Amino acid sequence: MIAKLHSWQESLKAFAHPRVVTMLFYGVVAGLPLLLIFSSLSLWLREAGVERAAVTYFSWAALGYSFKFVWAPLIDVIPLPFLTRKLGRRRAWLLLSQLMVMLAIALMALVDPASQGLTAMALAAVLLGFSAATQDIVIDAYRIESAGKELQALMSASYIAGYRIGMLIAGAGALFLASYFGSSLGSYDFNAWQITYLAMSGFMLIGIFTTLVIDEPEVNQHIRTQVASDYAGLFFTFVVAVSGFIAFFASSSELALQAKLMVAGWVFNANLAGVLVEMLRLAMALGVAVVLALFCLRFEWVNKALLKRSYLEPIQDFFRRYGWSLAWLLLALVGLYRISDIVLGVIANVFYQDMGFTKPQIATVVKTFGLFMTLLGGFLGGILAVRYGVMRILMLGAVLSAATNLLFMLLAGMGNDVWMLYVVISADNLSGGLASAAFVAFLSSLTNISFTAVQYAIFSSLMTLLPKMLGGYSGTMVDAIGYQGFFLSTALMGLPVLLLIILANKHFNLEQS
Repeated sequence: MIAKLHSWQESLKAFAHPRVVTMLFYGVVAGLPLLLIFSSLSLWLREAGVERAAVTYFSWAALGYSFKFVWAPLIDVIPLPFLTRKLGRRRAWLLLSQLMVMLAIALMALVDPASQGLTAMALAAVLLGFSAATQDIVIDAYRIESAGKELQALMSASYIAGYRIGMLIAGAGALFLASYFGSSLGSYDFNAWQITYLAMSGFMLIGIFTTLVIDEPEVNQHIRTQVASDYAGLFFTFVVAVSGFIAFFASSSELALQAKLMVAGWVFNANLAGVLVEMLRLAMALGVAVVLALFCLRFEWVNKALLKRSYLEPIQDFFRRYGWSLAWLLLALVGLYRISDIVLGVIANVFYQDMGFTKPQIATVVKTFGLFMTLLGGFLGGILAVRYGVMRILMLGAVLSAATNLLFMLLAGMGNDVWMLYVVISADNLSGGLASAAFVAFLSSLTNISFTAVQYAIFSSLMTLLPKMLGGYSGTMVDAIGYQGFFLSTALMGLPVLLLIILANKHFNLEQS
């Protein structure tokens, strides 16, 4: 712990605190997997001849980030054989998840989407999304448990800086490598992308080394334990529920296709029909998972007390602390705050390519130059949040994030203009970094240290759920209304967020949370 930061100099010095530096390295390995599912994979698939709409559907492979609250309770209560005893609760799960991320990236490198089809690639991408989301759960819990609230804004800024460095490695680094080894839109080379993804897998050693040298947070030195059969029952129930979800989703694909055609005849819009049917399909799959979990509970295959501590107590604690009305207001803010930039980000690289920018230009301007602007934004966001309060910077970030999307409309109208691209990336990444630093500190303030992993996982899952669902249809939205209409719609999506922040600021005292 450190004393409250009273001056700019003290705030700057706090960036050298060991916990803040640790979050820089964890940010790198947390940011690495994301673009290997999104933009870098999108370019790989486009070069392999995959249609644009199918490319954006791959963003759903990252839905593990949005549903990580489902298995976060398991991570909070289930110890890993040998590893938990040797490393501690958080470090054990960190090491396992990081090894899984390495494996998933390597598996993606073994699949050629041009000749082996998309199924194997999709499965590997889903494994990567699940593993990376698991890593995020533990990193977030470690960050909140390892330092007090006075450091959270700076740790958030450091984490975001590392996150963007990881994205630079997986974005610009991957594009440079693939281009260097000879793959391009007109001349696809699988070996180039294979070497690239194997290299990305190797960068996860940064996280593994960090996990092995850091200390376990003191709050985890004394935790409640259960007998092994209770843990096994909880894990079995989880596997049954997830298996039911996957089985329903996989078996309903043909029926969903027919339903889309039927609904399209009713609403006279094939794109809207697709959205409605897929949302219903997802809801039904979740319903199947819940029914199977209740079935296991009915036959007492899981310890009810452990289940209550894992899943119910964290939720009850949140509503008890904030009250029913304020709790729902805060959850709405969490769910909508990132909607503008996430929906736009899914198709951003495809947009740059369609505007005629080359892969090296995208890597230089969007990834490399954009990284420095994001680092600057994150640095400013952390410092300003400490000096002026998280809620004020949260509002500033929301305004800037929505407004900068309008600049993409200008770029779409101007076409291949490198200088305009610099302007757009400068504004977008600066505002994004600032907003993210304040938002992560805001989410951290909402958690109770007794339920860190579960509550933060719920918040961060909710943060991306709706945006990523909409982002999966960004390709079809562009096909329907064009790039300029699409960018205008993403800017308008940010307007309700401003109202939510105003309402939350009237009733929510961050210092007392």
